[in-house]
Amino acid sequence: MPHAVSPDPTPYDAVLLLSFGGPEKPEDVLPFLQNVTRGRGIPDERLKEVGEHYYKFGGRSPINDQNRALLAALTESFAEIGLELPIYWGNRNWAPFLTDTVREMTEDGVRRAVVIVTSAYPSYSGCRQYRENLEDAVAAIENVPVFDKLRHYANHPGFVGSFVESTAEALSRLPEGSAITYVTHSIPTAMNASSGPDGNGYVDWHVDVAAEITAELERRTGVTRRTDLVYCSRSGPPHVPWLEPDVNDHLEELSEAGVPGVAVVPIGFVSDHMEVIYDLDTEAAETAGKLGLPMARAATPGTDPRFVTMLRDLVVERAAAERGEQPDRPCVGKLGPAWDDCRHDCCPALRRPTAAAAIPTAPEAAPAPKESV
Repeated sequence: MPHAVSPDPTPYDAVLLLSFGGPEKPEDVLPFLQNVTRGRGIPDERLKEVGEHYYKFGGRSPINDQNRALLAALTESFAEIGLELPIYWGNRNWAPFLTDTVREMTEDGVRRAVVIVTSAYPSYSGCRQYRENLEDAVAAIENVPVFDKLRHYANHPGFVGSFVESTAEALSRLPEGSAITYVTHSIPTAMNASSGPDGNGYVDWHVDVAAEITAELERRTGVTRRTDLVYCSRSGPPHVPWLEPDVNDHLEELSEAGVPGVAVVPIGFVSDHMEVIYDLDTEAAETAGKLGLPMARAATPGTDPRFVTMLRDLVVERAAAERGEQPDRPCVGKLGPAWDDCRHDCCPALRRPTAAAAIPTAPEAAPAPKESV
């Protein structure tokens, strides 16, 4: 039988917080976007247009500050239970760069580390690409630590519970009978089809998480509401199918249906980074305003104590499993706890066009920022 475990970190001697990264001043924006799109043949002129998303906020993404806050909260949470593990932080696309962080860990004598990725769902861009980046960093340095990534945590009670509370708060600011719209980052339909060990994992996990939030709110209030799963931040060539509907198109549909208001719940995101503050708080809010549709956006987990405690507990859980114990593996919904180790063929990368073919011919063909994946 699974059982609770003590906060013994063995066999780990460190934690790596692995995230996407983002620019911190205007002159960072173009180099950052060049890092994100390297190898795709996107001209700088188009990247500068995409960079306007950042320039609207002073050229600074909030994601790095949010990771600093999460790191501090995790450090405090670890101390509360006597979990003595240093926490390092590295990004895929901006400072602190992952390779520099791995080098620092190696120089500090770290031998084995557990990895917390700031992406909760299975997909190539949300999981495997992080693992590939880590493999590249490891290959560039000698005598590096062994790294083990935590399981996907979108259906963990700590993640779901945070959204239950923030959704309830958003609904409290809206008229009776308001709908709930769950939002996540769009990805190519082909990427979803190959996500997770059995395919369709990206959508299946979001549907399951949304159903759990909805069920808990209905249990508390006795109110049945319209709920939908929609998408934001679609990018790439127009002829490539991506998950739909777009959140702005969906808001128009809700308005036409006479819905009195909508709580927009960004269940695909762990913190309020660029997709949230631009795609939802800016663009979607403007759409709702033009439609006269009352809208309230639910908060992401960020440093919510439920979320921070969840990440801490997952580190303890993984350490216990690596010691050969059978720890509790909390989860909600129908899908069960995620796997600890990904299969070699899980969430494969999509074939990309050649550099010449990848050059966009229309504004919507260029990539939007993807700080969540």
